[in-house]
Amino acid sequence: MEAKSNHNLLISNILYSCVDSKQRESEQYIQEYSLGFIVSGEVHFETASETLVYRAGTIGLARKNQLVRSLKVPPPGGEFRAINIFLNKDTLRKYGAAHHIKAENDPNGMITTLKQKAFFELDDDPIIRGFFNSLIPYFDLPDKLTEPLIQLKTNEAIELLLQRNNLLKDILFDFSDLYKIDIQEFMDKNYKFNVSTERFAQLTGRSIAGFKRDFEKTFRMSPGRWLHKKRLEEAYYQIKQQGRKPSDVYQDVGFENLSHFSYAFKKTYGISPSLLGAKA
Repeated sequence: MEAKSNHNLLISNILYSCVDSKQRESEQYIQEYSLGFIVSGEVHFETASETLVYRAGTIGLARKNQLVRSLKVPPPGGEFRAINIFLNKDTLRKYGAAHHIKAENDPNGMITTLKQKAFFELDDDPIIRGFFNSLIPYFDLPDKLTEPLIQLKTNEAIELLLQRNNLLKDILFDFSDLYKIDIQEFMDKNYKFNVSTERFAQLTGRSIAGFKRDFEKTFRMSPGRWLHKKRLEEAYYQIKQQGRKPSDVYQDVGFENLSHFSYAFKKTYGISPSLLGAKA
């Protein structure tokens, strides 16, 4: 099977992406660590606090348990291509047990600071680049990428990461559960991501019941009502004050489709977003 444009080929925990036109991904929850290499083109990642642009040749490790949006941009007349290897908890546990690796304490707070980064850039590492280049032929012949070979390649990726930066040991092999964090600070930063209440609860270190209880104590309204209100307020500001088009805004503030957004906006403000934009 030949890899084609506008195509995501997932083989076990290895993902090959290839698109020949700009492709915006909806809200994405990164559940596990992901080691990635951009073969060509560039990708724009939007997190709760910043927008990051990575170009061809970039190698990086995406932190687990975070929300992102992405835009894949091919080069002129070419294709955006990237490879990602997902490192799940079971794989890391087995590797750690086999090689007697454990996360250590963090007395000076350095590891905690690193854990808060969305992405760890690994500069232009020729060894890791060579590793990814060795995978490319398999995407035209995916049947050759067998499970035993995938396991070998995954273990090789882990070993290369540890050789590159030994501090990653204390990040990759930390299997502790998410701890309860400040719900107001988290929601004020992440309300634009259109994910479920269950996901918000998980990311704030709470059960669904605990999340709803703490949310209503903090905001004096239900999560659904608060998110609806907050997203519309942000949309109003962007259209009225920043002159953005409703079609460019609705997804950015967390709505799934333009018609639903327009209906909710008019019901709240008594004017359609397109007419508000015309008056801006």
